[in-house]
Amino acid sequence: MQGLMMHCPLTVTSIIDHGNRVFPKKEIISIFPDKTRHVYTYADLYKRSKKIADALLGKFQVKPGDMIGTYAWNHHQHLELYFGIPGAGAVCHTINIRLSSSQTEFIVNNAEDRIIFIDAILTPAFENIAALLPTVEAYIIMNAPKGFKTSLPNAIDYEDFIADAADNIDWVTVDENDACAMCYTSGTTGLPKGVLYSHRSTWLHAVIMSLPNYGNTSTEDRILVGVPQFHVMAWGIPYGAVLCGTVLIFPSCHLHPEPFIDIIINEKANKANGVPTIWQGIYTVLKKNGVSDSFPLKEFLVGGASMPPTLIGNFQKDFGIKAIHAWGMTETSPVGTLSRLQPQHASLSDSEKIKIRALQGQEVPCVEIRIVTENGIIAPRDGKTVGEIQVKGVWVISSYFKTISHENFSEDGWFKTGDVGTINEEGYLKITDRTKDLIKSGGEWISSVALEVAIMAYPKVKEASVIAIPDELWTERPLAVIVLRDENDSLSMDELHSFLLPSFAKYQLPEKISFIKEIPKTSVGKFDKKEMRRLYAEGKLGV
Repeated sequence: MQGLMMHCPLTVTSIIDHGNRVFPKKEIISIFPDKTRHVYTYADLYKRSKKIADALLGKFQVKPGDMIGTYAWNHHQHLELYFGIPGAGAVCHTINIRLSSSQTEFIVNNAEDRIIFIDAILTPAFENIAALLPTVEAYIIMNAPKGFKTSLPNAIDYEDFIADAADNIDWVTVDENDACAMCYTSGTTGLPKGVLYSHRSTWLHAVIMSLPNYGNTSTEDRILVGVPQFHVMAWGIPYGAVLCGTVLIFPSCHLHPEPFIDIIINEKANKANGVPTIWQGIYTVLKKNGVSDSFPLKEFLVGGASMPPTLIGNFQKDFGIKAIHAWGMTETSPVGTLSRLQPQHASLSDSEKIKIRALQGQEVPCVEIRIVTENGIIAPRDGKTVGEIQVKGVWVISSYFKTISHENFSEDGWFKTGDVGTINEEGYLKITDRTKDLIKSGGEWISSVALEVAIMAYPKVKEASVIAIPDELWTERPLAVIVLRDENDSLSMDELHSFLLPSFAKYQLPEKISFIKEIPKTSVGKFDKKEMRRLYAEGKLGV
């Protein structure tokens, strides 16, 4: 027997509908590169999102499932696209602006984007590859200064694009299981792979992340969105904020410590999010300059990489600011766990509390996590038994876009994350290693294999392997271990970087080079990265 409840699809557009009805006067604030401040309301967001949908339908006859790309910093127009594109029945494909030209070219062509919404300041990246993107029909230019010019074909100013569009149309009717957004992985084990989010998964993620034990969002909050909007939809924070009537503050590209702190103070942001690299820099500046009792920030969500326990403790001890650890992936929308203290921890010492908060945290509702050992046994939750982290849930990927990916899933349908860790008796996850020698730098994944293949294509190089080495600022950086064809030859860092730049973003390039006579290998002839890490730790790689 089924329940006798109405069927109301869980859609992204129902989020903005609710925000407009209940919180029409709540503000959305954008701080642009020139420090210009733009402020408008949820009601304005609602109307302009409707205009986006109407313009897409009327001027490009966008059809359900069409891919519409965005290539932009954090600001209110980007948020309009979060709602306006799905409102037209299309899919909002946020493109990582930090990728190389070849990676961007692959992603746009794989997605078959019809239109790209792009910030004027970022157009040079697409001008170089526009001729290689046959599916792109037009470029909608956002935030163009007076007299702006571009060689992009069929370029249209954003405000002109929506000027004569209606702001009261009905959203295109969609099923809650239809796609609403897509992000690509960083291509850590090959080419980037698309992760296609549904309306339902996005809606549920927004609701759960707003609960007090998780994202802890309400009408009392002013959230500074430090996570790029192209990075897993800013961790889904904007959707939850609109549901809860939270003031949203977008810092555009102001992600360096000083301007970030200025925005926190000027806009009275009491919450924020971002990767550990941002917070490490912010702590250093705050420690140097001091913080007044009126400093508004009370807590921030940190993910993308592990934040050192000492930094978590120092924020709390020195400034009374809570760092809330989270873990997830593009494939998990992204949040899978979040680490908050529970009532039973109240009597613990400060150092014991920090140890718990430094863990990746407990499962959020709608997500299940298990640890599977090398021999395929599901590990007990004892905090000791190590294995691969596998997940399932309503916002966990079931397959990659256009990709056969059976190897990424267990026989009973769990997603194999490639991370290794433990879960303790209270359900707190701790990541201890990675299964595929990935390098995580500043919250972004870097493929050691991709770098190795590229470096070995250089004429001077005989063999090359890449390992992660610790870095105080970025958590990890790539070290290239190289055997030259001619041991009397030389290879400078600038020379290597110049060779790699056409295929890699700057943050993906090796930080250091170690020249050796022979790379250690396993018994089956593979590069022995475990041995190389040992040699580095013992100072025997000559770095």
